[in-house]
Amino acid sequence: MDIYTSKQIMQAFRPERAAALLREGLIAYAAGRMQLPPMQRIHFDAVAADCVVKSGYLEGDKVFVVKVWSGFEHNAEQGLDSRHGMLLVCSARTGEPQALLLDKGWLTAQRTALTGRLVAEAMAPPTVDAIGLLGCGQQAQLQLEALASVQTCRQIWVWGRNLQRLQAFCEPFAARGYRMRPTLDARQLAEACQLIVCCTPARQPLLQAEWIAAGTHITAVGADRSGRQELAAGLVARADALVADCAAQVLEYGEFSHALNAGLIRHEQVAELGDVLAGRQPGRRAASDITIASLSGFAA
Repeated sequence: MDIYTSKQIMQAFRPERAAALLREGLIAYAAGRMQLPPMQRIHFDAVAADCVVKSGYLEGDKVFVVKVWSGFEHNAEQGLDSRHGMLLVCSARTGEPQALLLDKGWLTAQRTALTGRLVAEAMAPPTVDAIGLLGCGQQAQLQLEALASVQTCRQIWVWGRNLQRLQAFCEPFAARGYRMRPTLDARQLAEACQLIVCCTPARQPLLQAEWIAAGTHITAVGADRSGRQELAAGLVARADALVADCAAQVLEYGEFSHALNAGLIRHEQVAELGDVLAGRQPGRRAASDITIASLSGFAA
């Protein structure tokens, strides 16, 4: 069995190839050609942490993969990484382990960001004068970097709760020619931007329905577990198109679950992202549509 370190993985990583493979996986999942066993989650309430185990197999492929990922948010207080992870790649013919990817969760973060890029390609409005980011952590950084290859807009609004962290986030992007607009007011961001990416662990809505103009697209990636919510249920209900990376997950505990439980939307309103990427479902019917994609993360 080959073992690869996070440094080796980063050096070998090719975003364009990864995005193409990710697109294939999402389309295969939507078409029913992928086995995704139920996710396992272990909670560590004493330290506000959890560990997730996910696995997947694409029908006909030579391998299957099991991923272990953990998030221990308080590690930062001890000078330790807050996220860890690894992927075990096994033969689908013999079951033999073939590779262990010690990525420390880096591939998971990249996968989320590249999915955001695929969503923007399929669902963003024709004209984007400003992009908004809710959050100023690693995922916000990766989302903005991933969008650079599909969006020419370089005016960026960034919301956060801490001005010092916001300024630290903005500085390297400003040095690369981005026009950065940090703000502590989420409404100000929402009213200025036509493409918004939410990547926070919020447990109360950050965006309200009345703040969002016609034609806006929102990608929400933070609600990947029960209790999290970045968008008001009324905003989800107002949208003209709702898309999920995995509709079953998103409606059970993801961003759309709150509107569903309130009786504001129906199961059949939510399209699978793979169907949108394959052209089987529209991501956007008109320039004036409000569109929302919720990414809960899954093994495809």
